[in-house]
Amino acid sequence: MKTPRMRTIPQSAEELKALDQNTSLTECAIRRLVDQGKIKCVKAGRKKLINLDQLINYLSDPFAEDAPEEALAKKEKVISLERMEAYKKNIGIL
Repeated sequence: MKTPRMRTIPQSAEELKALDQNTSLTECAIRRLVDQGKIKCVKAGRKKLINLDQLINYLSDPFAEDAPEEALAKKEKVISLERMEAYKKNIGIL
């Protein structure tokens, strides 16, 4: 079993910079990928650890999604117009 190469976001950015001197990928961009759920992370105290190999795999093919767009659309909640009107009345918009 191979041990995962877990790195903090700044360490991941450093390693990518070492692999490719001309990379434009910043710590902020990596953090955004983690926050969007495109790269999985593990919290260790206040730090987020990411698997460097998973990051590299994602960057080599960022358009390969695990879930198709239809599955993402199912997560959206549909609210009826009547329910929306009642909600607006409750919060004082109407």
